[in-house]
Amino acid sequence: MVDTKTWARVKSPWLIHFNSGACNGCDIEIVALFTPKYDVERFGIKLEPSPRHADVLVVSGCVTQQCSERLLRVYEQMPEPKFVVAVGACACSGGIFEGNYNVVGGADKVVPVTAYIPGCPPRPEAIIDGIVKLLNTLKQSKTSSSLSKEAKVASTAVTGDSVEVITTEEKTVGKE
Repeated sequence: MVDTKTWARVKSPWLIHFNSGACNGCDIEIVALFTPKYDVERFGIKLEPSPRHADVLVVSGCVTQQCSERLLRVYEQMPEPKFVVAVGACACSGGIFEGNYNVVGGADKVVPVTAYIPGCPPRPEAIIDGIVKLLNTLKQSKTSSSLSKEAKVASTAVTGDSVEVITTEEKTVGKE
């Protein structure tokens, strides 16, 4: 049963997009993924409006104090296993807004991030590459639960033309 769930998640991941205060540069690139030019549906990727049906949370923009609760609430509503992809420099580290009075920082300050796709804004090809690399690491690891305590999480860092897969130790963020 675990292999069937992993197979379904890898072959047909549903994404939910969360804008946490971006300048809309990354949002335009994320929406461009679903146009005929890039056609991410060939990988089985679908944009889902409900967090209760989504597998991957795509976060863009630096996380502000005002939206940090909402981001955590959306993350908690997603079914297990769930994955978070930080798109853009702001979602990865806070970007140029880091240190501002109302900015918490990157998405990893609120929810555990599985893949980082830096850039300002990252090109659609880099976003596709990061998501596909995330799916390939899931297929190779054949793990069904991604965010249990002390679980190994494969993080993907996409920089320019090179893609690097890093395995790190993560702890569950949120209420226990």
